[in-house]
Amino acid sequence: MIDAEVLERYRTARRVAVITGAGISHESGIPTFRGPDGFWRKFPAHELATPRAFARNPALVWEWYNWRRGICARAVPNAAHKIVARMEEDERDFLLITQNVDNLHRRANSRAIIEIHGSIFRARCSECHHKFTLEYDPERDAVDAHMDEAVDFDTYRSEHSQDSLPHCERCGALARPDIVWFGESYDQALLGQALDFLTATQFVMVIGTSGMVPIPVYLTQHAVQHGAYAVDVNPDESDLTAIVQASIRMAAGIALPAFWEQAHAR
Repeated sequence: MIDAEVLERYRTARRVAVITGAGISHESGIPTFRGPDGFWRKFPAHELATPRAFARNPALVWEWYNWRRGICARAVPNAAHKIVARMEEDERDFLLITQNVDNLHRRANSRAIIEIHGSIFRARCSECHHKFTLEYDPERDAVDAHMDEAVDFDTYRSEHSQDSLPHCERCGALARPDIVWFGESYDQALLGQALDFLTATQFVMVIGTSGMVPIPVYLTQHAVQHGAYAVDVNPDESDLTAIVQASIRMAAGIALPAFWEQAHAR
């Protein structure tokens, strides 16, 4: 059973925000950065998702993102993604802020969405910053059968030449994944939109984030400081536990359908 106050706070809220992290997509088979499945060719994700790594070996970084894009493209939105999309259909103001780059929320029909970390299905020019869509290519983005083989960062050469890497549609310069890497700043326009919405939000649900990345903690704190009632959906305690007013200690795929059914019970 979901706590009665959580249900009533949601029912009476005029403005609702949802913040999602890796946990919601892990149930769809998307590897997390910090779990045991967050390695590729013996590299931890935080060594590849950096501007320095891309400067050193763009082919290696692109090959990793191609592999990840293939996983994301083959994954299917789960019950939690679908309930978040249905929350948007309720007659109230709604915004979804996701840390995830996997496109599963959009595929579940979420539309009022800020992808605060970007999207693995977009590229961005490293010179003029033009953004463009990267469609899934089953051949290019196939699962790497040799992903467990260690390689040297500086000497590794992909089977794909640099000329075959994504290049800008406008100026022809080398493109990079349109993703916020470790050590980079957030898009200030998107962050501003999120904060503006959260300033006047009555109900915030945070789903599947440990709080180890600062942004969900920062956004939740901002909402609570401006009067929001915040709920953390996570099987485990996290850095958000001390900030929110309520917690639902279940996996998202179990918690969200139960929450939705009970919130709309008559």
